[in-house]
Amino acid sequence: MIALTFVRRRVQVGLLLAVAVLMGLIVFQGRQTRGAQSPARDASAAIGTPDTAQRPQPNFSRANSLKLLGGESSNPRAYDPATGGNNTLLYSGLVTFNEQLKISPDLADTWLISPDGTIYTFHIRSNARFHNGRAVTAQDVAYSWERAADPATNSDEVLTYLGDIVGIADKHTGKAKSISGLKAVDDHTLQVTIDAPKPYFLMKLTYGVAAVVDKANIESGADWYRTPNGTGPYKLVYWQPAKLIVYESNADFYLPPPAIRYIVLQLYAGVGSRLYETGKIDVTGVASFDVQRYLNPAEPMHKDLLQGVSMCTSDVLFDVTQPPFDDAKVRQAFALATNQQQYVDLVLSGVGIPAHGLYPPALPGYNATLTGLPFDPKLARQRLAESKYGSADKMPPIVYTRSGYGSSEPLSTSALIDMWQTTLGVTIQVQNIDPEKYSDEIRRGHHGQMLLSGWCADYPDPENFADALFHTGAQANLGHYSNPALDTLLDQGRTEQDSARRLQDYQQAENLIVDNAAAIFLNHSLSYVLVKPYIKGYSLTPFVPIYRYLSIDASRLPK
Repeated sequence: MIALTFVRRRVQVGLLLAVAVLMGLIVFQGRQTRGAQSPARDASAAIGTPDTAQRPQPNFSRANSLKLLGGESSNPRAYDPATGGNNTLLYSGLVTFNEQLKISPDLADTWLISPDGTIYTFHIRSNARFHNGRAVTAQDVAYSWERAADPATNSDEVLTYLGDIVGIADKHTGKAKSISGLKAVDDHTLQVTIDAPKPYFLMKLTYGVAAVVDKANIESGADWYRTPNGTGPYKLVYWQPAKLIVYESNADFYLPPPAIRYIVLQLYAGVGSRLYETGKIDVTGVASFDVQRYLNPAEPMHKDLLQGVSMCTSDVLFDVTQPPFDDAKVRQAFALATNQQQYVDLVLSGVGIPAHGLYPPALPGYNATLTGLPFDPKLARQRLAESKYGSADKMPPIVYTRSGYGSSEPLSTSALIDMWQTTLGVTIQVQNIDPEKYSDEIRRGHHGQMLLSGWCADYPDPENFADALFHTGAQANLGHYSNPALDTLLDQGRTEQDSARRLQDYQQAENLIVDNAAAIFLNHSLSYVLVKPYIKGYSLTPFVPIYRYLSIDASRLPK
């Protein structure tokens, strides 16, 4: 991974290592997964030697390559678009976000929407090809989505992003053999029927689970992901485990091919900032403890620093099905005992925005006046006394689950536990789960009552936060939170066509989530990235597959 601490999915973060780089250099000071990301301890042994390592190493140079710090995973699900492998170099979908954050044609060059807003007819580009040269067809798109929804694939994401399509849920639960809302009209025409007119539907199709894969590649064996046959702007041409991954520009890409020929991931090569300073990598995220250094105008690399507000929120998630957090007053007590400003100052070196609610700044629907449940130790103790448990000594043992190794307890964990123990008198046990297994274990329910967590937006709509994370039965609702009043607001927001009314619905929904303490919202992250001056076109715009737009200014390369 490129020196970043957070990527875009609640649980899949525990899986994504090598491919996390491809989603943008978001330096998130929190979302761990719903799990924190750590390099695999023995990834080379676990992964083995893929066929790509038998090929000659490409002859890349500073003038024709973008060099990055990378990592890899021993979990194959991390590389599969259907299960969290959101690799926008290798794979693409029907639509994407352009650099202006507008929905833009990708594999589909045009589409039509029926007057009632429920039927989308996509036209696949005639020049769209897989990396092996085979033409992309509507049947390939249908296969990819059918596979993602297949119970055997066990996708943690398909309902969140494709669940609006008629028949997806039935396929996912095994009630149907195919998705009734998909129809390949001919080789270049795909008809998609959704269950209601939803203004955000196209945005969901930009996410990895909607990417197109090649059936023959998938069925070639368990190690298919080591020699992937995608449709994206780059091809995987070399992979030496624990050392190097190389992507080469796809000369037959259906859009203008990327200007930078190679993207080179140097696996586990060291500390990102040090590698950047010595010129061994061209882009790196900045850890929170280093931010003040690079913000200093006297720092030589200050001029290389890009900064912005990420659409990310870090939180502590309650499993409301497990005592004592089945009681809202206990949850409120823990929220009121949490000092967000102290957390940002102590744990994040002051780099971040204390969170009072779910939505991050820059997301439509963000409410700057929301106060949430402010730090109030006296009221926290009162809420605990009002709960059905009455006091800390009458509550069951509390387990706080995080992604990590052994008995490690980082500052982010100890700081929170100290706040709760000091204010409420509770005792909390820390449970670490191997990051390589974290996602699977959490989905199986093998966790305590509290999870260090977070979420980054996948598209600029509050539905991606409130509905995806807190609607009753939502696939990403790992705390099993349920509130009929909230569901009513979220159901209204799904189909409301008036944008102002939609935002009102989602702001009301956020108020309910916060007041009922469905989670403790900790901070919104800030992004800091160092980019060499000869790398042109890099921006911190979220959602955009930025690597296809970059170029190298040869005149600015060091001599």
